[in-house]
Amino acid sequence: MKTRIIVAVALLPLFLAVLLLCPVWATAIMVAGMAALAVYELLYTAKLCVHKRIAIYTAVAAVLTVAWCYFGSPRLWGMALVFVYLCLLVAELLHANTALRFESVCVAVISAFVIPFALGALLRIRSMELGKYYIIVSLILAFSSDSGAYFAGRFFGKHKLAPVISPKKTVEGMIGGVITCVVFMMAYGLILDFGFHLRVNYFYATIYGIVGSFASVVGDLVFSVVKRQTGIKDYGKLLPGHGGILDRFDSTILVAPLTELLILLLPLMM
Repeated sequence: MKTRIIVAVALLPLFLAVLLLCPVWATAIMVAGMAALAVYELLYTAKLCVHKRIAIYTAVAAVLTVAWCYFGSPRLWGMALVFVYLCLLVAELLHANTALRFESVCVAVISAFVIPFALGALLRIRSMELGKYYIIVSLILAFSSDSGAYFAGRFFGKHKLAPVISPKKTVEGMIGGVITCVVFMMAYGLILDFGFHLRVNYFYATIYGIVGSFASVVGDLVFSVVKRQTGIKDYGKLLPGHGGILDRFDSTILVAPLTELLILLLPLMM
């Protein structure tokens, strides 16, 4: 726990500085790096597709997917990226014959496009009008829910939520996470309202908190399923006390695009 807290205190200011204070291109570089590391963790650490050339193709495709999110490139470039990448995968599949399993190739496709596109939501949100304020929303939804669920589960947890997938998660913890998320959203709304003179819709803030908290739990459970099926404890050791990128940002992969969707459908501030 001590190591976990020290690492969080050391890296969180740097992470926030890149998101809030640096130019958008710096955020793009950081998200692209996160996507490339997530590819390595899912393919190699979890041993879902241990194939060097496919790993290289996939890492490059992940970075280019984030770049596509940043530059807002024409659809033609996105289609070209997908087509070239799929052609390379088909070539490797045919060359390897039965040595390369089709499901491993499917995991590579998810790593190349789905995960970086989802993480790319952080970049797309940051590029919006009022993006500096909205990007905090995605972090609140991802991390306040996790923290609230941890402490509520530790003190009040009795009923297991998903004992096979994640033995420590409890129903009481999930409820605590939802409440914590809503409280943090309300507090952030007050800061925006009175500190930055932005009109905040508090009803929408409540919806953000409830829906975002559930999405955070689901994102965490999805990647926990992968760990259980592959027999690994963590996706990596990059962040001592936390694990790898997928261990720390598993909920963000679902929460970030959900936040983007909520912003487009139910604008929180104006």
